This record gives sequence, C-alpha cells and structure tokens, in this order.
Amino acid sequence: MVTPQTTPVPVEHVFCDDAPVLKVCGLSKRFGAGCPYCADPRAELERNICPVCGTVHAVRNVSLEVHPGEILGIVGESGSGKSTLMQCLYFDQDPTEGDMRVAAFDGGAANCFDVSRQQQRYIRDRIFGMVYQNPYLGLRMNFSSLSNIAEKQIAAGVRDVHHMVKRGEELLERVKIPLRRKQDPPRAFSGGMQQRVQIAKALSNEPPMLFLDEVTTGLDLSVQARVLDLILQLRRDLGVSMVVVSHDLGVIRLLADRTIVMLDGQVIEHGLTDQIMQDPQHAYTQELVYSLL
Repeated sequence: MVTPQTTPVPVEHVFCDDAPVLKVCGLSKRFGAGCPYCADPRAELERNICPVCGTVHAVRNVSLEVHPGEILGIVGESGSGKSTLMQCLYFDQDPTEGDMRVAAFDGGAANCFDVSRQQQRYIRDRIFGMVYQNPYLGLRMNFSSLSNIAEKQIAAGVRDVHHMVKRGEELLERVKIPLRRKQDPPRAFSGGMQQRVQIAKALSNEPPMLFLDEVTTGLDLSVQARVLDLILQLRRDLGVSMVVVSHDLGVIRLLADRTIVMLDGQVIEHGLTDQIMQDPQHAYTQELVYSLL
C-alpha cells in the first residue's frame, strides 16, 4: 500500500495573468465527530480513517484553483475523496471546513460555503453546471429531454416557454441528440446519450463553470470517445471552465490542462498534466502513469 504524504500539497496556478473563476482553500469533509488525535494534521491515519475514533476523513485540506477556459483534472482511485470533493463544491454535501470563492458571485468576495441556502441555490442554478457519473442523479428519467433542460432554466427564474424550447433545441443539437428525440425520456436513451442530455442540461443557463464526475465510466470505448470529443469541443466553442473527476488517467491526459492527484482524501501531487505524465514524483502517481504504458 502506498503511504500518502502527511503534509497537504498546496496548489499553485500557472495562469498567472488570469484571475481564477473558482478558488478553494482548505476544504475538508469528515464523516464522524473527530477527536483530538485526528484533529492534529500530523496524525497518522489508517488510510483516511482515524484509528482512535473511527472518523472517516474523506477530504483533507484540499486547495485548488480553476482559471478561465481551463480544464482541471482530478484523478484518484475509488475512495480517494475526489467525488466527495466534487459534491462539496456543488453543495450536494456540506464541507466540514473550507473556503470557496467564485468570481461570478459577489466578485469572489464571499465564502460560498458560508452564504445562505438561497444564495447557494443561485450559484448552483446560474453559475455552476454538474454532470454526474450516474445520469439518474442528474436527470428525471420519465420527463422528456427537452423538459429536463427546461427544469434547469426554470430553477434560474426563466419563465418564457418559447425561449426554453428554443434553448433546449439548440443544446440538444449541440450535444448531437436528434431533435426528433427531444420528447423522448432519457430512460429510452443509451448511456452515452443520457450523459449528453446531462451536459445539455448543465449548459442551459450558460454557466462559466462545469463539474463532470466520472462521465465516461461504464461507457463503451467508442461512446467514451464521442463524449470526450464533445467536452473538448464545448471548451473550444464556449470557453467554459471545467473540473473533471476520473479514476482513469487516460481520460485526464486527454482533457486536462492541469491535474491534481488524490489519495486517501489528500492531494499528493499536482501540476501541468504533461509534467505529471512525463515526470511523476509520488510513488502512487508513478503507478498510475506506468499503468498507461
């Protein structure tokens, strides 16, 4: 078993001329009450579990930045904390500690974890978009594809039906869903088509920030390739920033400008994706890279 570094790795950005669209500092998520032992940053845990009180430290003091038009990759094995981190960023879970600043909300002045639930919903509905690994979390499977996209717009306060239909059709065409299928429910679609409807829904309010959590897991290789090509095309055409989570370093290598490697809830390595691929420093990252060769 690879032992992670006990000192969290600070994340430095490389796009120094651009203010980040998203900045997160010291985000932690615990499941359990914690104790004086595991409250010490130097405490040695059994992977991410406190040997004294049994508290699970799912995310441990993670910091990151995302810059305009950038794709940040987060890679790690199952249980590394990457999906829990994503859930905290999208307000699906409350972090135990942490600070998150969003440029499109209050100019980045407010810690978005401390604002009201109403303000957090505003950020979710208008500034963020989410594509879940399981489409059943992101879509209403018995509603039409067009209605799924409209739901996100309604949450953001749109009431013009004509506008919602037009916007929905534009997005379905963008993600290559035939308009003759616009009234079909996602349950009638393949896994790859369901993910593309999720992406269309996430884009409905033109958010500057997209989160994508294991969007290619379980898809055939040819379908994966089409979804990945779509993600890159959206970045080129719309300039949207993204955080992409995957256990597959091949996916991250294709998509991400910079990469964060997580293990047992901590960031153990970070840097330009090419740099990590060519010269991995941590033993766990070396295992990931060499597994691709």
